Amino acid sequence: MNHNYMEVSMKSLKVQLAKRAGFCMGVDLALQRLDKVIEERPGETIHILGPIIHNPQVLERYARKGVIIAETPEDVPEGGCVVIRAHGITRQVEQALEARKVSIKDATCPKVKKAQLLIARHTQDGRSLLLYGEEDHPEVRGLVSYAHGPAMVFGSYEELERCMAGMDGRYVLAAQTTQDRAMFDVIAEKLENRDDMDVVVLHTICDATKQRQREAMAMAREVDYMVVVGGRNSGNTRRLAQVVADQGTSVVHIETAAELPMEDFATVSSVGVTAGASTPRDLVEDVLERLGSVE
Repeated sequence: MNHNYMEVSMKSLKVQLAKRAGFCMGVDLALQRLDKVIEERPGETIHILGPIIHNPQVLERYARKGVIIAETPEDVPEGGCVVIRAHGITRQVEQALEARKVSIKDATCPKVKKAQLLIARHTQDGRSLLLYGEEDHPEVRGLVSYAHGPAMVFGSYEELERCMAGMDGRYVLAAQTTQDRAMFDVIAEKLENRDDMDVVVLHTICDATKQRQREAMAMAREVDYMVVVGGRNSGNTRRLAQVVADQGTSVVHIETAAELPMEDFATVSSVGVTAGASTPRDLVEDVLERLGSVE
């Protein structure tokens, strides 16, 4: 058995489970914070400003406990209680909440909060922010809001080059915490080698993301097929599926065991299972159980 993974005994399939499958530290802390607020305020409506994490099954469970997702600060009644999601919020939204005199419980991932504060500190002298990430992701919107000057979000070095044609100046380079570290390092090196730019590089990518991706890539090279479990709106889960596909291994990204393409397993002898940082353990266990029914 490969010591890097947990091998699960199945009837006819050899199944390996990634050790880092499931909740990361930031997600776990955010849900613990929300659970504590629910416990401390029995019978009171608790609002979350946006999804606490990117997993629809988890959100359904909290909805049954009376937790309501607020889309804007105005959706939270004055004097009410709001929990800030793991991805964080923009400075402007936080200020709007404070103006409504609501009770704010901050469940922002510590790694995201650190990235926000680093961006704020290093753009105070007028540097422009270059942020490697998904422009429409809530974490990215929050990070950009902490920049004191202009900000540009890009998804590849080619995109950045097109946007920066003819530009020079002083910049801060940072990244969404769940982005690919290897690609970020390549981008950072290229920018640092340019004579027309003065770039400060902030290392804001979470090590847990890097380790999870490395584990998934290594596993993908050892098995016939990979299953990635997690919300489709979860950026880190989508990237897990992508780094696996990049190894040339067949992969499926599912949210629940019911979505497993069981017909695919008739022709394979080994399957690897991993999960995104916002995927609860019971959903992973359901997948293992269903794979165990393969004859």
